[in-house]
Amino acid sequence: MSDRENNTKNLIQDYLLDEGLLREKVSNPKLDFGFQFIFPPGSDPMKRPIGRIMFVIKPKDKNLIVISLPTQISQHHVEALNALKDDRKMQFFWDLRKFFLIKDLFYRIDIQNYRYEISDQIFLKDNGKISKNKFFKSIRRVFDGSAYSNIILGEYCFGTIKPEDLMKSKDFSSGSDFSLYS
Repeated sequence: MSDRENNTKNLIQDYLLDEGLLREKVSNPKLDFGFQFIFPPGSDPMKRPIGRIMFVIKPKDKNLIVISLPTQISQHHVEALNALKDDRKMQFFWDLRKFFLIKDLFYRIDIQNYRYEISDQIFLKDNGKISKNKFFKSIRRVFDGSAYSNIILGEYCFGTIKPEDLMKSKDFSSGSDFSLYS
């Protein structure tokens, strides 16, 4: 890794440490560096994180970083989507695509496995720098895209999931606002 990539790595790591978000490094030979972090910061009364697991990576030989948030739809919601009539399940995934396009977010959708990943790219300055403000705006864009996708899923599943099923979900019982994930 060049001095420039190392400086970028240290800068991103410092931003995540400053805000108490950094969880672990990501090792992959295709990356100059990568970090797993949780956003937003904070914890519930039982001291468990309330945020979502996100990633920031810098692919080798690229002048950009990628911020991503992978999502696995919970089993309760998978069952609710499968119970929908008239191809409404496919309509849900089409609505996700439209939303991500409107918000200028990158995405990968795996319909068969009920998962998707939302990401944003930030091109680095010639010196490898990025402002903290720009970095966190990108994180919020991806996070907000995920939060809105939760709302869309909730609208499609409304009335087909029993409240007691959601209460059993590990995320709901932890106090997280993101009870749609297993």
